[in-house]
Amino acid sequence: MDILHLDEQILVVNKPAGLPVLPDGWDEDAPYLLEMLTAEHGKLWVVHRLDKVTSGVMVFARTAEAHRELNRQFEQHEAHKIYHALVLGQPAWDEKVARHPLRVNVGHKHRTAVDPRAGKPSETHFKIIKPYPSAALLEARPVTGRTHQVRVHLSALGHPILGDALYRAPETDLIARPALHAYSLSILPPPSGPPATYKAPRPDDFEVALNRISNIEYPISDSEYGLSNID
Repeated sequence: MDILHLDEQILVVNKPAGLPVLPDGWDEDAPYLLEMLTAEHGKLWVVHRLDKVTSGVMVFARTAEAHRELNRQFEQHEAHKIYHALVLGQPAWDEKVARHPLRVNVGHKHRTAVDPRAGKPSETHFKIIKPYPSAALLEARPVTGRTHQVRVHLSALGHPILGDALYRAPETDLIARPALHAYSLSILPPPSGPPATYKAPRPDDFEVALNRISNIEYPISDSEYGLSNID
């Protein structure tokens, strides 16, 4: 396990893709992140989560006091996360704020859906890091923390994440999962530490997909994968 930071109050790790944070309801005997870390570092408290398919920075509390303080920071939007996402198509904007209301646990696939009536307020800020003819590497800064928020907002904007079949991306051999990575996390380390930012480099599968798609010289239009922009 890639440990980014360890002290008496917190543990920060670079979670690999494909490993759930908590037991997977579909396979209760499969390994999960909290179990593996607890075996090595003792009792831990979960502060936030990443999807099983998402890689990147996560913080765990090592004391009840640290857990309360980190929960407060997340609830009051004092903790800041930055994701990197490789999306299909080239956005017509350099920066964009998505505020589509989201409703979670929809249908038998338990997806999150845009729902203007019953959805909860949700907000994500996007910025293009680098455009490609058929795709773009984006920075995503979620303000709220809804399940699958970044993935759904990008799909709603007409630019689903490469490999994210759950949210309308076509099948691909470029990557075996959604190309989404939690790149950095900024918090105030308990009990009263100065602001700190922890970063995790993008994993190999993400970089391979990025390098391969950068060599595709023809543009892919929205119509080619059945999407249209939804502002």
